[in-house]
Amino acid sequence: MKLNDVFNELGISKVKLAKYLGVSRQMLYNYLALDSINDWPKEKAIKIYSLLDIKEENDLKNIKVNGDFIVSVENRLKNSLNDDNKEQTKVIDIKGLNKKDQELFTNIVNLLTEKINSKDPLEYTTLKYLYYTLLSCDKNKEILYILAYLAKSLRFIKPDEFAYNKDKQLLFESIMYSAMLLYNSGTPSKSKILEKHNKFVKSLEEKNEDFLSRTLELNTAKVQALKELGYTTITEENANEVLDKIVEIESRKV
Repeated sequence: MKLNDVFNELGISKVKLAKYLGVSRQMLYNYLALDSINDWPKEKAIKIYSLLDIKEENDLKNIKVNGDFIVSVENRLKNSLNDDNKEQTKVIDIKGLNKKDQELFTNIVNLLTEKINSKDPLEYTTLKYLYYTLLSCDKNKEILYILAYLAKSLRFIKPDEFAYNKDKQLLFESIMYSAMLLYNSGTPSKSKILEKHNKFVKSLEEKNEDFLSRTLELNTAKVQALKELGYTTITEENANEVLDKIVEIESRKV
């Protein structure tokens, strides 16, 4: 049983689950698209195991999604979200950090505070993009290579510093350098550039369509199951019956 299937059967909203993990909904979808929980960031995987009351990924196959299990997961989720809300009211304590980490943290916070207080709406957009970038770093190493390339280009670090995979960084930085030369030359064919960008947009649209199609399919099955059974929503009492009906509806397509 895959993790995504478990959460679909539980009926937990992606909004709640994303909030529980402390990530955006898009990042949650990225996680759920992975083949194994072992590919998740370790702290996120641990939270999932805790929520489902299991010790490892193999335990997923032993999960029986019944009324009692749904209630227990909902209670753990509710308690965790309540605790998180309390934690958010506390002042961040950096005393446990070493001097170097404290300095970096303070510099980042001061810069973010300055920008978030700016009246320029683009500052908010920039910080939003930065937030998405930080969320994606663990699963997209190319983002790290981009950050390293920019740090080198802006002369903040030495060009021979390779904090990540040296071979891949060398390749990535060479390609980025060539691309930037082309970008700054101002001579690329506009028609070819537009053609490339259209392909880029099309590839994103196809990915979104695939995701939306599957989401719509699952929602449709849920609505149909409730309708056929004469219910308006999933409750503790009818959960097993509704879930069995969803499985039946899905099997009709095979």
